[in-house]
Amino acid sequence: MPVLGPGGFFRLAWTEWGPEKAPEKTVVCVHGLTRNGRDFDALARALAEEGWRVVCPDMPGRGRSDWLHRADDYSYPVYTQTVAALYARLDVAKVDWIGTSMGGLIGMLLAAQRGHFIRKLVMNDVGPFVPAAALQRIGEYCGRDPRFQDFEEVEAYLREVHKPFGDLTDAEWMHLALHSAEESEEGNLRLRYDPAIGKPFAGRAADDVVLWPFWDQVRIPVLAMRGDSSDLLQRDTLLRMVKRPNCRAVEVAGCGHAPALMTQDQIGTIAEFLAGVE
Repeated sequence: MPVLGPGGFFRLAWTEWGPEKAPEKTVVCVHGLTRNGRDFDALARALAEEGWRVVCPDMPGRGRSDWLHRADDYSYPVYTQTVAALYARLDVAKVDWIGTSMGGLIGMLLAAQRGHFIRKLVMNDVGPFVPAAALQRIGEYCGRDPRFQDFEEVEAYLREVHKPFGDLTDAEWMHLALHSAEESEEGNLRLRYDPAIGKPFAGRAADDVVLWPFWDQVRIPVLAMRGDSSDLLQRDTLLRMVKRPNCRAVEVAGCGHAPALMTQDQIGTIAEFLAGVE
């Protein structure tokens, strides 16, 4: 679908699972900074089998969506406007939201707005405080434009960069690889994101991101998931989040930033939260 951004229209792509219409059971899944909507295939397939309509967009500059003309437009105001346009297309009153890292922050920012459209929110390994050290680590690989001879090389790269995702199977790593790269003009493979998304990390020291005023406006039920060795969602942040009665927390063993949401226990935790009566 076309979406109007600051620099003109761009095409937003998404993958959709489950029934064509599910007014009470529609969930939107939004990926992390350098990732795309196909990260949620395992989760989406499981939820679709339970009657959920699952919509997994590729945010602008990622996956099959268009790159933006200006690097400065890769920003949270543009991301929130983008998913608001997608929500209007879905023709439902409310959606549930599952967001990994960047996707979780987008969901939180939306849920803090008056008249928002989110019923329940899953924040996967992100919170209202993001330490500068974690951003600096991400900046070491975000925005690079490596080239690969085959998907085996892509897989090896992802295994190293995204080691904190957890103990994934060979098939799961290859699934990520197949949806993380595409043929370049030179005939080799390149990652499926615009290197310009790394501009905010380039040329300056990272600062802590402090968003507690937005968190204080979130009133809907929240499931906060944390990899037990995460450097981005610190345990102190999680403990402060769960002081709010609308937030419950789950720590995922054997993961850093961020749990891949591919294992049956992680999927089951989310499915139970979405189906539960608050």
